Amino acid sequence: MDSFRYQALDTQGKAKKGVLEAETERHARQLLRDQGLFPRKVERSSGRKSGERQGLKKPKARAGYLSHDQKTLFTRQLATLVAAGLPLENALETLSKQAETDKQRSLLLGLRTRVREGHSLADSLKNWPGTFQDLYVALVAAGEKAGRLDQVLMRLADYLETSQKQRQKATMALVYPVLLTLVSLAIVIALMSFVVPRIVSQFDHAGQTLPAITRGLIAVSDAIRDWGLVAGLALALLLLLIRMLLQKPEVRLVWHRRLLTLPMLGKLSRALNTARLARTVAILTASGIPLLEGLKVARETLGNTWMQYKVEGIVDQVREGVSLHRALEASGEFPPMMVYMVASGEASGELDAMLMRVADLQDNEFQQKVDVSLSLFEPMMILFMGGVVLTIVLAILLPIMQLNDVLNF
Repeated sequence: MDSFRYQALDTQGKAKKGVLEAETERHARQLLRDQGLFPRKVERSSGRKSGERQGLKKPKARAGYLSHDQKTLFTRQLATLVAAGLPLENALETLSKQAETDKQRSLLLGLRTRVREGHSLADSLKNWPGTFQDLYVALVAAGEKAGRLDQVLMRLADYLETSQKQRQKATMALVYPVLLTLVSLAIVIALMSFVVPRIVSQFDHAGQTLPAITRGLIAVSDAIRDWGLVAGLALALLLLLIRMLLQKPEVRLVWHRRLLTLPMLGKLSRALNTARLARTVAILTASGIPLLEGLKVARETLGNTWMQYKVEGIVDQVREGVSLHRALEASGEFPPMMVYMVASGEASGELDAMLMRVADLQDNEFQQKVDVSLSLFEPMMILFMGGVVLTIVLAILLPIMQLNDVLNF
């Protein structure tokens, strides 16, 4: 049987849509009529065109229909059902009945159909590369081969949750300071554009020489009003140009290399990517995947192109027979602590456990650096805003005090 997406009308003329299973498109239409529905559109949702003979053509890759959280939940639920002894086909059918949207149900029924046709779960997942990346497929394939699919799926669900937390931490480390900076700049621009001109305009009729700080404030205010829009557009174009340049691999490689040398961002990026590499390789090797293949898959999970390039060199050295800790040391991009722990893991035969410890330590270091950075950024921004407000107040009060002295004299 195959899964079909349909659009139909009920007896009252209301539109209905959903997913059902049938042998053929004609069979699907008949099932809809049996339910009192009038089919308007019926199409296969498992990736094969109507009339295509089974097994002669690889199904077309479908778009991903599961978000990161939905994929994590699906993975954990599937692991639970498989561990309970439920056949894979029945487990997928059970999960499809719990799907919240038709697109999710279509994906799960498509997987079930492929499994019923005799394909492995890993091969079936390849038809949805937008949802199930290479790491996911490789781990599932290893679990099926070793007969430990439930354990691998549970470990994979833990990995997905951890990676999501890492992504949220990295986002928070960047979004909060940027947002606070933009709000502060917006307040300063509003003061200089609307408040300051109205106040200092009162000094034009006084006929006195204004203090230097007041003249400077007026000059800045006039520049913002006259050239602020032009400067904003120029900045937007510059950011767009930088984004376009970073799409080029050679430019992105140079930028990511420079990024690692920056005082704070470099340490954060290095810790985050080191933890991601160590955790991914640990899970892959613990699941029975050879180290060389694990490094290749883990390389694609890194967000820094320069570190991806370095891992590619590590892969070449490991292929030539060099130990992992020697290759890591030769790359010069990974912390000495990681090199020492990997060497210990290779000597004791517990490489996956040591790599997991490295990942946990790097995660803790990343979180500590983020906390320290945010704790320092807030008072620095307060001092900056205080300095701006103090400057504006002095620029306004000094002419007033000067005028009072003239009148009293």
